[in-house]
Amino acid sequence: MSTVGTAAVILSLVAVAAPALAGDPEYGAYLASECFACHPKGQPVGPMPPLHLLPRDYIVQALREYRAGTRDNLAMSLVARNLSDEDIESLADYFQVMSAQLGGR
Repeated sequence: MSTVGTAAVILSLVAVAAPALAGDPEYGAYLASECFACHPKGQPVGPMPPLHLLPRDYIVQALREYRAGTRDNLAMSLVARNLSDEDIESLADYFQVMSAQLGGR
């Protein structure tokens, strides 16, 4: 098999094996610095859940609801009101990657 053929096979296998990410996890990591002011990075401490333990779709839905004002929490609404859909997807993807690294859900 040629080098190009081998590369094509490897890339197709990686694409199938990797979870689909809608956002940019690296950008999500940048945005998440604000989240960590209240939410712990590791094990649960206090009333705020570690975000890497929450399902990706739950994070997306919750942030959209906070942004729209249909979910009630003043602090989260203030944070989410400035997030774009791309920001929300990137945050959710970052926490999904973080979950895989830390052995989350």
